[in-house]
Amino acid sequence: MGWVNRVRRRVRVTALLTLAIGVVAVAVAGFLVERESTPARRLSLSCLPFTPPDDVAGLNRMITGYRSVPGFLGADVGADVLLQDGRRIWVFGDTLRQQDFRGQKFVRNSMLMFSPGCATVVMPSDHGAVVPDRDDGVGYWPMDIGAVHHTGYDVVGVSLQRVRTTGPGVFDFEVLGPAIALFDVPFGEAPRLISVRDLGPDDADPERPMWGAAIETTADAAYIYGTARPGDGSTFGRSLQVARAPISDVANQAAWRYWDGHRWQRDPAKAAVLIPAVGGVSEVLSVFRRNGSWYAVSKRDDYLGEDLVIWKAPSPTGPFVASAPLAEIPSDSADGLLRYMPLAHPDLLPADGSVVVSYSRNVSDLQRLRQHPHLYRPRFLRVPLS
Repeated sequence: MGWVNRVRRRVRVTALLTLAIGVVAVAVAGFLVERESTPARRLSLSCLPFTPPDDVAGLNRMITGYRSVPGFLGADVGADVLLQDGRRIWVFGDTLRQQDFRGQKFVRNSMLMFSPGCATVVMPSDHGAVVPDRDDGVGYWPMDIGAVHHTGYDVVGVSLQRVRTTGPGVFDFEVLGPAIALFDVPFGEAPRLISVRDLGPDDADPERPMWGAAIETTADAAYIYGTARPGDGSTFGRSLQVARAPISDVANQAAWRYWDGHRWQRDPAKAAVLIPAVGGVSEVLSVFRRNGSWYAVSKRDDYLGEDLVIWKAPSPTGPFVASAPLAEIPSDSADGLLRYMPLAHPDLLPADGSVVVSYSRNVSDLQRLRQHPHLYRPRFLRVPLS
């Protein structure tokens, strides 16, 4: 269960779905044909009544007190998107299910759907993961989610990481690269998984930049951020670089240009370091714009660090200047509580001068986790954008 080494961030809807549609090699018109002709993997819904919270405190009360439903005991990540029929989809990573659940007790990804008075678990017919594992056992961790609206339905794209288990231990896994899943969601109905596409060959080299660690867009360009870890083990943080692509061609890496500190050029090896690895960011982070400024949100020095920090810049290429620590989210070796994966939610309960951030929690004792599943659910806080 590789929950500790990942951060998930919210991606702008246009960029994510442009990427998704590019990956499956169809334009919107082509997808409409595919929607009619492809045997989709239909998912089912079951309802638990709930009242949506209207502030961060209420959000945390709901998450802590939310009773488990069949198929969902606890999970990490938690990225969301609003559909045009008023429902909201959340995707989660490594998900625990009840011991008496009739299906897989642990899956690499899951999905919840919330409407104004109802929370539902989105469940495949085989009671497995929403995005199923590959035939060779490689699974998918969700990172981002976005939606494109059409008459009568939404096309939802989920960005994922490919992950392979390498042993029985908690940290026995390797990340192989990104992928994209497409869902068709008719008004008031359950989602249908249309396709899953891997991006690039499997490559577990931890020194390679993890391009796509964060994506933010302007009217005509996508800014694709990558993180890299030094191979000498000198730090737990990661450096940050950036590439730029036309918004219509973001899935074509040949069209990317990399910022070398002075100009955009073709060679990824010349990409400039915007934030150094020492005291740097997590493997995946949030980058977003507000009021003309750019913000990078992460836990300094990745999952073994303590401080939630926001780096601010006047442009997508920096210079990024770190704030003082805005919150302490250390993992606690004494009680086995893990705190990790800070994720910004710029459009969740928005307020001037601040942003809502979530972080994932877990415990190393599986028995304790099953007795107290609320410990394996995200926690939210509001931090200033100074």
